[in-house]
Amino acid sequence: MKPFTIILIFLCQFGFAQSNELEVQPFLKEIVSQFPNVRDLAIAPNGNEIMFTAQSIMGNLSAIVVVKKVGKDWGKPQVAPFSGQHFDLEPFFSQDGLRLYFVSTRPLSPTETEPKDFDIWFVERTSLQSPWSEAKNMGSPINTEHGEFYPSIANNGNFYFTRDQPELKRKDDIYVSTFENGNYSPPKVLPDTVNSDGYEYNAFIAPDESYLIFGAYAREDGLGSGDLYISFKTQTGWTQAKNLAIANSDKMDYCPFVDTNSLYFTSKLDRTRTKHSTPLDMPALLQEFNSYENGLSRLYKIPFDANIYKN
Repeated sequence: MKPFTIILIFLCQFGFAQSNELEVQPFLKEIVSQFPNVRDLAIAPNGNEIMFTAQSIMGNLSAIVVVKKVGKDWGKPQVAPFSGQHFDLEPFFSQDGLRLYFVSTRPLSPTETEPKDFDIWFVERTSLQSPWSEAKNMGSPINTEHGEFYPSIANNGNFYFTRDQPELKRKDDIYVSTFENGNYSPPKVLPDTVNSDGYEYNAFIAPDESYLIFGAYAREDGLGSGDLYISFKTQTGWTQAKNLAIANSDKMDYCPFVDTNSLYFTSKLDRTRTKHSTPLDMPALLQEFNSYENGLSRLYKIPFDANIYKN
């Protein structure tokens, strides 16, 4: 290959990477910046309500926060009425917005004080203006004595989630429970085109069940500690997952959610400037410390078209 050709390819690749990087934008920057860490986003079907998880610096305090639109702008964040007492995270709205699934370690009974393992729970409301009900545990066959995480539901009711099942002698895997005659079937682990011996987690299923975006940790083709991957459902099963490089950084990228033509996700992206030509004064130092892309968990948004990854 000629030297000029090599240089041209390099420049094209560099330009592509730079343009992708510039497309990744902070989401709800002013709101998210109020919290030490923010992760896992859920947008209501009508687009007027958002829920996300806010966590302490060490991640040992976790609550679900709700933000609603006031006119064309987002209002003040509030702790969701069913959250704030227990370790809660990972909300997901039903298709009509009248049910919200989430993960919690709360006890099964109000009389109990000891937390349970991670289970999937839900709250309901009779209309979009009505208050949420008391939280209800999904029970069997979704929940077990092991940890269940990150609910995501296709329009046909099929229920995707992550489970930690030690007897399989693997790390976390992604499961699906099909919705049949008004009931959930025993969950089945997705094939090795999606799962592996390592960690798979945070799976978002497309509403029409055509594709799955999920997180995976430290794969050979990974760009950072954790990356987002995409797999497509075909007549013969799930395709071999591809690295969703347009969103991934060299840090932890996780918790995907797709709405319309945008992919939302959480990243520990760190663009802190560590080299400076002159000493920083206090305002400049604090500005660098408190920048949005400083390595804490933050919400990001990027234009997204799943069809690009089909081939």
